[in-house]
Amino acid sequence: MKKHFIIHLLTILIASLSASTIKAQNPNKPNIVFIYMDDLGYGDLSSYGANKIKTPHIDALAKEGLRFTNGHATSATCTPSRYALMTGEYPWRTGAAILPGDAALIIPTNRTTLPSQFQKAGYKTGIVGKWHLGLGDKLEKDWNSPISPGPNEVGFNYSFIFPATADRVPTVFMENGLVVGLDEQDPITVNYNKQIGSDPTGKAHPELLKMSATKNHGHENTIVNGIGRIGYMSGGKTARWTDEEVPLTFLIKAKDFIEENKAQPFFLYYALTEPHVPRMPSTFFKGKSQLGSRGDAILQMDWAVGEIRKHLESLKLTENTIIVFSSDNGPVLDDGYDDDAVTQQNGHLPAGILRGGKYSAFEGGTRIPLIISWPGKIKPGISDALVCQVDFLASFSKLIAQPIPTNEAPESDDVLSAFLGKSNTGRSILVKQGGALSITKENWKYISPNKGKTIEGLTGIETGNSLADQLYDLKNDIGEQRNLAKEHPAKVKELKKLLLKINGK
Repeated sequence: MKKHFIIHLLTILIASLSASTIKAQNPNKPNIVFIYMDDLGYGDLSSYGANKIKTPHIDALAKEGLRFTNGHATSATCTPSRYALMTGEYPWRTGAAILPGDAALIIPTNRTTLPSQFQKAGYKTGIVGKWHLGLGDKLEKDWNSPISPGPNEVGFNYSFIFPATADRVPTVFMENGLVVGLDEQDPITVNYNKQIGSDPTGKAHPELLKMSATKNHGHENTIVNGIGRIGYMSGGKTARWTDEEVPLTFLIKAKDFIEENKAQPFFLYYALTEPHVPRMPSTFFKGKSQLGSRGDAILQMDWAVGEIRKHLESLKLTENTIIVFSSDNGPVLDDGYDDDAVTQQNGHLPAGILRGGKYSAFEGGTRIPLIISWPGKIKPGISDALVCQVDFLASFSKLIAQPIPTNEAPESDDVLSAFLGKSNTGRSILVKQGGALSITKENWKYISPNKGKTIEGLTGIETGNSLADQLYDLKNDIGEQRNLAKEHPAKVKELKKLLLKINGK
């Protein structure tokens, strides 16, 4: 008996020592909550100078963290920016563009991605919110069965998404590849080329619409919840979400993911829908901003960020969690619906001092809010380091000591020191996509010639398209008001040559 007791005691002691060794070799790694907005502009937050709207919860995040004034998305539209964030690759290399709601997955499943790096390092990874990078391996898909590949096949342990954008069909939630709440007796069919089913369309029945669609944006197809969408959908009546419930549903799912994984390192990609169209804020926020539905959606977004922060605090996770807050591209007011965003602008400047906005090669298209908070580890302040969302893959890989395989994430630079506020030096060169390609080196920005009108008629946003070379000194002219191409031909030649070299031409 005594012998067995001693053996048992030694077994416990060895196990305890082994556990201690493992803990010493694998110290606690910070949780990451990456909060990604949709069409939020550089001037949409009071911490970035907005004086017609107040965003106290995000302001608090900025006050305790590092607020970047020279942070960028790679692109002035959503799918390309999200592709770059996930893969560490410039999206124009693969032709990534805004996808329809029935598109196939555009990220190869054998690629290294931001979530897969965390997964390899022992993190639990989750996405809650907008995906818009395609699903399945082909255009035609059965929405009534499990759909793969998707987020779960490119690095996420858990996914709760809608497939594309709120203004595109199918208007359903999907959890780990399955449509939520689907009735097998009412199967879903989706088509982007021709009308299907008997659901009324915005074009044929404008009298059924809660908000009318503006011309030529495509929001005149199947009506769901009184809103005309892009694309046609039939079936799935019980699975279709109500617009006002989408943000709250995503918030609940995000909090659930944090709760379920609080005992281990986790990476949460929380991709909100605000303030993308159609702007249908919950009743509690309607009319609160005095800036119409777009402003109300921003207030709802700010509240959700506050709820996530409170949830982390309640679980005592604040000090070991990095929160990243950013947006996929610049702002737009008129993006296809008559929803009072223009008529109730009331002096608010969504892009702040910047020129352009969503779809634009000017700074307003890609220079976005970027805040990184890590209490006790990142010193609060402001950084003007040139950084880009494409850099998170390399930078976070360094943070978690996870090597990147050769030839993967080709455009992702390690700027971890800048992200953590330990250096004011970021990237040296950045190429961006906003219709025209542009290149920034130091304080100089060159926009390559591109066909198209300077003023985009559908949105009222300056796209930056011009048949002439454009050169701007961002240090002295951040608003890009003065084209210096003719005054500095040598600089134009230098940057044009560099852009062609990076572009492989």
